[in-house]
Amino acid sequence: MESRDSHWSDRELILAADGELTARQTERLRGHLAICRECRARAQELESAMGEFVHLHRGRLPPAPAARASLQGKIDDLDSSRLRAWSGLPAWRRGLLPIALGACILAFVSLVIPPRPPVSETDLQAGLVPMSSPMASLTPGVARRATREQVCRANQEKNRDVPQALRRQVFELYGIPAADPRAYEVDYLITPALGGSDDIGNLWPQSYAATVWNAHVKDALEDRLRELVCHGDLDLATAQRDISKDWIAAYKKYFRTDEPIQ
Repeated sequence: MESRDSHWSDRELILAADGELTARQTERLRGHLAICRECRARAQELESAMGEFVHLHRGRLPPAPAARASLQGKIDDLDSSRLRAWSGLPAWRRGLLPIALGACILAFVSLVIPPRPPVSETDLQAGLVPMSSPMASLTPGVARRATREQVCRANQEKNRDVPQALRRQVFELYGIPAADPRAYEVDYLITPALGGSDDIGNLWPQSYAATVWNAHVKDALEDRLRELVCHGDLDLATAQRDISKDWIAAYKKYFRTDEPIQ
C-alpha cells in the first residue's frame, strides 16, 4: 500500500475501518480521501455496512435519529427507475426486498471482515481505542434549525457538557461500554457553537490521545469555523456540512495544512 494516484481497494478500506493499517498507511489514506470523492464515498458505504452488521449481530438497533438518517441516505441513493419498477410489484414482494438485501449485506460482510480481537481493559482505560472520526451510520450529524445570527448571538463558543446517562448510551452504541469516560470526549460532530443538536445522532466517543487527529485538534477546528461564520466569511450551512462530512478534511482545508497544528 504505497503512495499511489489510483484508487484504494475495498479490502484496503475495510482494513482501515477495522484499524488494521499502520499509522503511516492510515495518514496516507486520509490524505487520499481528502481529495478523492469516489474512495471517500466507498469508505463511508463500507463503514455503514460494518456498523449495521455489528448492531444486528448484537441484537440492537441504532437510535431512531441515526436510523432515520441512515435509511434516508439509502433511499436517496436509489435510482428513480428502480423505485418505479418496485412500485409495480405486489406489496408482499416489495416487503421482502429489504430483507433479502440485508441478508446479502450480512453474508458479504461476514466473509470479508475478520473478527476484531477483544479490546483490552488497558487500552480502554488509556483511551487507546482509536476513533478519530465517527461512523456515519451511527453519527450522521444533526443540526438545530438556527440562523447565523442566532448561532453567533448565543454566546455558545464551546461544546455543552453531555449528561452522564447520554454519555453511557454513546459508549454502549459504539461497543465500548467499559471505557474510562475520562479518556474520551463524547463529542458533538456538529458543535453546538455551530448549531449542533444534543441528539445522540450527533455524538460519538473521541479519544483524547489515540491518534494525532484527536479531540483537542477538532476543538481547534470548531473554534476556527465559528470565527469564520460569525465574521461573515463562511456560510453556516457550509460549515455544518464540512465538519459533519469529514472533519479531518475540513481541518486541512480551513487551516491549510496536512498535519494538526501543535
